[in-house]
Parts: sequence; structure tokens; C-alpha cells
Amino acid sequence: MALSFERDIRPLFRESDRRSMEWRFDLWSHADVQTNASTILGRLREGTMPCDRSWPEADVDKLSHWIEEGMLP
Repeated sequence: MALSFERDIRPLFRESDRRSMEWRFDLWSHADVQTNASTILGRLREGTMPCDRSWPEADVDKLSHWIEEGMLP
């Protein structure tokens, strides 16, 4: 089954992540995450996002696969 934003990706972003990034984009918005996907993925891989801890590699891979699959809503 293809990954979807609502089912698989949005739940990876916590409320605190969303609040800390509201000045730039909404991490719970498919359109905003789609537009900024490469930047978000890069920051996650660098470990600079989120600001309090790194994502598990499996979650970073999930986001990467979602991007590769066409970023379904």
C-alpha cells in the first residue's frame, strides 16, 4: 500500500514540532509539507529538525519513500 500523508506522515510530526515551525510552514498541512519536502527531509537527515531530538532512521526513511512515491495526500 502506498504511503499517504494523513495516515503515515502527518502523525510523525508532534504538536510541538508543528508549533515550532508555524513561522515558516504548517507541518500538518499536506500542501505545506509537499512544497517543503526536500528541505524537511534534509533537516531531518542532518539532525537539525526537530530541535529536541533526532527522528528514528525508520521514520526518516518513511518520509523519503513518501516523497519518492509522489507525496499522496
